[in-house]
Amino acid sequence: MSFFIASSPHAHSRKRTPDLMKGVALCALPGLVAQTYFFGWGTIIQLALAIVVGLGLEAAVMVLRKRSPALALRDYSALVTAWLLAIAIPPLSPWWVVVIGLLFAIVIAKHLYGGLGQNPFNPAMVAYVVLLISFPVEMTSWITPISISNEPVGFADAFSLIFGGFDMDGYSLQQIRTGIDGITMATPLDAFKTGISNGNTMGEVLSQPIFGSLAGIGWEWVNLAYLLGGLALLKLRIIQWHIPVAMLVSLTVVSGFFAMIWPGETGSPLLHLLSGATMLGAFFIATDPVSASTTVKGRLIFGAFVGLMVFIIRTWGGFPDGVAFGVLLANMCVPLIDYYTKPRTYGH
Repeated sequence: MSFFIASSPHAHSRKRTPDLMKGVALCALPGLVAQTYFFGWGTIIQLALAIVVGLGLEAAVMVLRKRSPALALRDYSALVTAWLLAIAIPPLSPWWVVVIGLLFAIVIAKHLYGGLGQNPFNPAMVAYVVLLISFPVEMTSWITPISISNEPVGFADAFSLIFGGFDMDGYSLQQIRTGIDGITMATPLDAFKTGISNGNTMGEVLSQPIFGSLAGIGWEWVNLAYLLGGLALLKLRIIQWHIPVAMLVSLTVVSGFFAMIWPGETGSPLLHLLSGATMLGAFFIATDPVSASTTVKGRLIFGAFVGLMVFIIRTWGGFPDGVAFGVLLANMCVPLIDYYTKPRTYGH
């Protein structure tokens, strides 16, 4: 008999790693459609660029490691990493933001540790945090949702802005974001955090045009779309429920508690659940089978810890959203979590 040893991810199903990765990408399509609808063609352009660069880097590194690039490309892990990074950055970020991010994700966060199954951190989130810290202006330049924008950015303008820095009429991204009223629009989380810190009341903050009936205009529907895709992941048994449920419950409970004791100073549970990258993080990022906890109890602790960190960073941290930081901090704790939550050996 031959005994074969394989690296993680280990999934309790008969699906192969390529099938799981393709399932993740397909289930992310509803969120991609929603992002494109509300924020324009820049998301699609960034995704196409990220896939080409990500697959190219994956193949190049495998050649340098004297391994088969075709075999690595067929597992679709590089495609998923590129996909997650592309939808996490602002749609009109310069092209070099994607390239630098994928260099960190593919080369450093993944292959420097040995490739698929060996990386202790989520590669896409490592790249996102590096980009956010290094290029805060480019990484926070989200445009106004098309539904409330005076001049929506078309495909040609988006392509020109990403690769040339100016649209077809010669306007820069900063000029487009500022608009005719001279006020630069921010994301709902950023607008809420800035408004509260400036002493505005909850009503004054939520009366801004960026906020809708549930959370932020556009963002609420993007999160609902990723929730739909996440439920599809659960239905297809590509992921298990423990991490996303624990994260969302933790975020809901903590935000609800502080909303009761400090009314008007922290966001409501609905605002936290349907803003930023909450649903994307819960179902598509935190559930990474390589860098997340592997035990049942550990997954619950892992997800709850991510939800807690997201609330703390959003409320008191220096960044409007905290999903990427929360996931990476939880990744650091995985060895400790798994050590204390591993199940008792049968018979002992």
